[in-house]
Amino acid sequence: MTMAASENRARILIVDDEVAYADVLSRRLKRRGYEVESACSGKEAVQKLRKGSFDVAIVDLKMEDLSGLEVLKIFRTLEPSMPVIMITGHGSEEAATAGKALGAFEYLGKPCDFTSLLEVIEKALTLGREKHD
Repeated sequence: MTMAASENRARILIVDDEVAYADVLSRRLKRRGYEVESACSGKEAVQKLRKGSFDVAIVDLKMEDLSGLEVLKIFRTLEPSMPVIMITGHGSEEAATAGKALGAFEYLGKPCDFTSLLEVIEKALTLGREKHD
């Protein structure tokens, strides 16, 4: 049984140093009923995860301070069961493979189709619920 996002208020962490992109994505997800927090750096994302839990993280691959892969490694240590969706405008097959090897749930090009992103988020939430049941 899947619940609509507005019913379960899933918490999503967006990690992207492109602030304008993160803001737009955050607003669109909030309109869909998700609780959303944004971090504009890898270090800020790690701090937010240490302070509270999230159901899903959306992490940009290329950032100034920590790469998305470095953030993914830290997230795996802090919150091993949280699905992490990697996004990038600078994608490569090697990065996608590395992300998957480190436990990324999915890897999407950026800008990604919003409907496709919603589908991946819902799949990640369903997987997360199954792990907790």
